[in-house]
Amino acid sequence: MLTKKMEGYLKGYVNIHIEGYFIERFINMCRLQNIYLWNIQKKNDIYLTTNVGIKDFKKIKRIARKTKCKVGIEKKKGIPFLVNRYRKRKIFIIMMILIFLALFVLSKFIWNIEIKITGDNLTEEDILSSLNENGLFIGENKNKVDVKEIINNIRLKRNDIAWIGIELKGTNAIVSVVEAEAKPEIVNENDYCNIVSNKEGKIVKINANTGTAMVKPGDVVKEGTLLIAGWMEGKYTGTRFVRASGDIEAEVWYTEKATVNLKETKMEKTGNEEKKYALNINNFRINLYKRLSNFEKYDTIYSTKKLKIFSNFYIPVELIECNNFEIKEYEVNYTEEEAKEEAKKRAEEKLNEKITNKDNINNISVNYNIKDNVVEAEVTYEVFENIGTNEKIVF
Repeated sequence: MLTKKMEGYLKGYVNIHIEGYFIERFINMCRLQNIYLWNIQKKNDIYLTTNVGIKDFKKIKRIARKTKCKVGIEKKKGIPFLVNRYRKRKIFIIMMILIFLALFVLSKFIWNIEIKITGDNLTEEDILSSLNENGLFIGENKNKVDVKEIINNIRLKRNDIAWIGIELKGTNAIVSVVEAEAKPEIVNENDYCNIVSNKEGKIVKINANTGTAMVKPGDVVKEGTLLIAGWMEGKYTGTRFVRASGDIEAEVWYTEKATVNLKETKMEKTGNEEKKYALNINNFRINLYKRLSNFEKYDTIYSTKKLKIFSNFYIPVELIECNNFEIKEYEVNYTEEEAKEEAKKRAEEKLNEKITNKDNINNISVNYNIKDNVVEAEVTYEVFENIGTNEKIVF
């Protein structure tokens, strides 16, 4: 009996139900034809369930017709059915194996470089260029990346970097950079020095504490003009050299120009927006949209996001989001006075980016030039500033 059950599992069997008024006759005919039934469970006089080998199931159908019984399959069991069930998922299993193999291979390379900068003057593009030159770039095998050597090479070549650290996590290279503070040119307190102009301007006030004033209020000086000389004349001591010091205030001029056409075409956003997506796989772009845009005129802003599976496991796939903003054009007609005001406003906006302290502005002058329906405004700010820097006297 156990052997029959094992054979049924290996070759496959079905759990069936039999319904009819001649169930006893049905079972007897099965025994006469050596059809093995097991796990027979009779629920009532006309209904029972049992197990039968898959090869004998075809014979049972003939017996059921003769005994006027109905036969139905409840469950299919055994190795053949298991194999058949997972055979349909063969492609899925193969794909999973390939994915795991691909992830294993991808884990050996660097697919993202994350740059963290402490400082105002360094840029990610600049640091990335130095990293690339020294062997750290996207797609490089991690085993070939010598972190210590890259750090040492960059530190030796660049004086604007105080510290740099590189950490490899997964497929991500985390680069931390601290900018070196610019060291001002140090003039030793014991050195003799002059004070020279570091800007062009008109001297308003000059007081020489030590040294000899070489200009007077009202003089116009250029950059590099000697303001206070580092020497003094004495009646009894003669000429002696000193470290020049003093206060120098000057009117410094800042000028900007801007033009306005009497008839201009302007553009503004309508508020309508559409998003489109694309994939970038190792510099091969796949657009996930058919048309470029539904808008006639639009501005496009791209944002790129590198895909990752875990926190530091990046893959060489980027999701590109294209945001199209619809714009419309319209014409603006200025009167001559309106154009002058607009040109002046545009020039002042440029100047205000240069001037940090507006309280020091002494005077504002504006000159206009009108030609061929174009108005040009030249705006000059006259600003009070302290000028002058130390310059060592070289004998």
